[in-house]
Formats: sequence, C-alpha cells, structure tokens
Amino acid sequence: MSIVKAAGKIGLGMALSMAAVALGVAIFIGSGVYDIGADDHHTKFVSMLIERLRERSISARSNDIDVPPLGDPVKVTAGALRYSALCVGCHLAPGVMRSEIRPGLYPHAPNLAQEDLQDARRVYWTIKHGIKMSAMPAWGKILDDATIWEIVAFVRQMPGMSPETYQQLAARHAQDGQSNGHGTDVGSATSPPGPDSIARHQGLSAGACAGSAG
Repeated sequence: MSIVKAAGKIGLGMALSMAAVALGVAIFIGSGVYDIGADDHHTKFVSMLIERLRERSISARSNDIDVPPLGDPVKVTAGALRYSALCVGCHLAPGVMRSEIRPGLYPHAPNLAQEDLQDARRVYWTIKHGIKMSAMPAWGKILDDATIWEIVAFVRQMPGMSPETYQQLAARHAQDGQSNGHGTDVGSATSPPGPDSIARHQGLSAGACAGSAG
C-alpha cells in the first residue's frame, strides 16, 4: 500500500511540475518580453534548440529520398540559371559577396558558394519544403521536382566554380524575361542551354560532372 501511495505522490508531483512549467511558459509568451524582431538575435540557448530541431527534422524526412543522376551538364546549367534568378540574393554566389536583402535576414542565410553540399537529399528537401521562421521559402509550391533537382545539381558544383564562370552562366537569365518583384529576372530560366554551353562556360565536361555527382 505504501508503494501505491508513493507512486501516487510521485505522479502528483510530476503533474504539478508540468503544470507549473506550462504556466510559466504561458506567462512568458503572454508578457511579450521576448523580442521576435529579426534585428534582435536569439539567445545562444534558443539558437541551439532551433538548430538541433532543424537538423533532426530534415534528417528524419530526407533519408528515404531517391537521388537522380545529377552530373548532366545541361541539368547543372539549368540549375545555375534558376539559382541566379531565385536564390543569389540570399545565398550569394562566386564573386557575389553581398546583396541588399542579405543584411536584414535572420537567421542568416548560408553562403552556398562556400558550403560543401554533397548530401543531395538534404539540399533537395530544404529547397522543396523551406524552413519555418526563416526567409527560406518552400519552392516546391511553384517549382516541379525536376527543376528543384537542377538547382541541387548546380549548388553541389558551385563551391568549385570561379566568379567568371558563374557570371557567364548567370548572364543568360539577365538578357530577357520579366522581374519577379524582388529585382531578379526569372523568365529565361525556363529554357536551359545545350551541353556545348556548359562545356564552354563552366569548363566542366560531362565526365567530370558525373564523377563528382556520387
């Protein structure tokens, strides 16, 4: 009987503790003391929790994604055109070290020209679904899977790309098309050039791309 009473006291204590924590959280949220503005950064503890949550969430949802071949030069070039139209303002590029919008972003968007993005599944999932409470949109709402894989193919190649090569590829989307409202041109990204273009502009052969697509 004493064991039952002890267990009951323990259960009651846990319930009261959880209720106290919930009440404290409710008071904290209701007070408005936490500054949600993007120009006031998270505390280290909150940043750690968010980063851990993000990494585990993406890993759990991306592990079973089937990765298509990503070494086709046409696919890499098409991805470069999409990237220059939609992504460079936040994530920069070889030779593009700043943008007007980037200083105001929080969390800060990674500079993908300096990232080793060899896990294609994670890159694909992030592009398609976006990240909550960040400036990363869910591009899967407006881009089909094939187009997203083109962007993945490009960003995996980008860290080894020279500024001159990137500018030659990106110049294609600036030649014509219409503005998307953010100062970037998306119109010409819909018609990728042929294999000769990637060989000429990027300096990558089809064999070299295939070798690094792993």
